[in-house]
Formats: sequence, C-alpha cells, structure tokens
Amino acid sequence: QVQLVESGGGLVQAGGSLRLSCAASGRAFSSYVMGWFRQAPGQEREFVAAISRSGSSIDYADSVKGRFTISRDNAKYTVSLQMNSLKPEDTAVYYCAAALAGMPSDRTLYNYWGQGTQVTVSS
Repeated sequence: QVQLVESGGGLVQAGGSLRLSCAASGRAFSSYVMGWFRQAPGQEREFVAAISRSGSSIDYADSVKGRFTISRDNAKYTVSLQMNSLKPEDTAVYYCAAALAGMPSDRTLYNYWGQGTQVTVSS
C-alpha cells in the first residue's frame, strides 16, 4: 500500500496556472495507476485525469482536456497535474489516488487516497 500527500493548491485568477503534486510513500509506486479527482461543495467527487503505470496511457475528463496535463515520475515517486487556463468552475478540493489495475475513472475503483488540496479560481 501507499500513502499519498498532495501539495501546490492555492488561489489563482481565471486564466492563470497552477501545478499540483502528489508525493507517495511506500513500496512499488510504479505498480499503481494514478488518478486525480476533484470535489466542489455540494457536488460529487469527479474524475479529472488518470495515468498508467508506465505513463504511456493518459485519460482526461472532457471538462479539462486541452488545459490540464497529468504526469508521473516513478523514480521520484510523484504524480503531478499541471493546470493551465484555469476557470472559476475548476474551484474544488483536488485529490490524488492510486489503483491497482486498469485506467479507472470510477472513484470506487481506487484503493488509496490523499487528503486533498484546495484550488480556488477567482473571476
């Protein structure tokens, strides 16, 4: 199993950029598919992006496609989310998560979760 800690959240104006990082502890980080999810107040937690164990396969939610980039560095045990052209509707708590198989967008298929980091985008 792994422990995940997100960082990099903050306040940014619309059109700005922010980079989130997720640091993993434990063994076999490269054995996990990694994903990013977000949750705004009063809304369900939604899929943002996922990346395969090797980094060769990537999937994005339609709402962030073309603006966000997910990446991972297995040597440093990290996964990142570069967010550009941010919009107020991107405001949410962002979570990183780890799954053992597939490229799931369903949050119930992820085994481990970080505590989240707040991203606020002002108009």
